[in-house]
Amino acid sequence: MILAFSVTPLGVGEEVGEYVADAVRVVRESGLPNRTDAMFTSVEGEWDEVMDVVKRAVAAVEARAPRVSVVMKADIRPGVTDGLTSKVETVERHLGA
Repeated sequence: MILAFSVTPLGVGEEVGEYVADAVRVVRESGLPNRTDAMFTSVEGEWDEVMDVVKRAVAAVEARAPRVSVVMKADIRPGVTDGLTSKVETVERHLGA
């Protein structure tokens, strides 16, 4: 499964980068394949391990912010591994054709 998620601290002002970094740090330290861009962090693994990472990432932000907003989107496809890379490679291959 690949899960893309966004954690947004509320009630802390407009500069939220340091709070988001707390969440991304949890994801990176998890050891699961992941990728962060300007809008989402994607993490790949089994359901329970991915959801545990998301829960811990949210808790890291929640520890410092009075309110937290979370957006998630999941691609659940049993038997597929390395989807974070292979899905992008497929699109790039088609762009190059």
